[in-house]
Amino acid sequence: MYVIIVGCGRVGSELAKLLSLEGHNVVVIDKEQRSFARLGQDFNGLTLVGNGFDIDLLKEAGIEHSDAFCAVTNGDNTNIMAAQVAKKIFKVKKVIARIYDPERAEIYHKLGLDIISGTVLLAAMIRDKIVESHFTSYLIETGELGVIEIVIDEKFSGKTISELNIPGEFLVATLLKKKHVIIPGPDTKVDKDDIIMGVVKTTSLKKIREIFGL
Repeated sequence: MYVIIVGCGRVGSELAKLLSLEGHNVVVIDKEQRSFARLGQDFNGLTLVGNGFDIDLLKEAGIEHSDAFCAVTNGDNTNIMAAQVAKKIFKVKKVIARIYDPERAEIYHKLGLDIISGTVLLAAMIRDKIVESHFTSYLIETGELGVIEIVIDEKFSGKTISELNIPGEFLVATLLKKKHVIIPGPDTKVDKDDIIMGVVKTTSLKKIREIFGL
């Protein structure tokens, strides 16, 4: 993929390095030349100094044939402006903007922009560490889905994954069996002390806890 990243802070630089290591073509834009030092010597993408919503600079970055555009500076206004330029003017298929203000994030979601609010996700993660046991509610930003960890007891030993799944409410995604992590099929059987990780609707969490005795 050809990806343009606006903002070379901690998030932008890590994202750029990850994508570059995976073999994607990456262009990073930042207002400060010194910010590119975070990319390290092994980064083989392109770096450009300037504003992420400058049309001429974006053309120089190759936005007209880019597959994805990410605006992850530390300024909400900059990220929104850059995302709108990429989406509305250049018709980039995947446009993602980072927003700090949760209220503004919801507004821009409704306008059709793909928004990630690190504030909301971090708050949800901390909340789960405090309140929940073996459950994370930040699988998606709206909190509608989460992931729950369940240790199989004797009651469910010998059951198949299809017998454990509850359509529309709970779906087993991974199975830890004797320190080996596998993606199970519907006929895979579980044994006592196996650990399953399942996607669960948060509205069904109480029900799932009761079924598995959590």
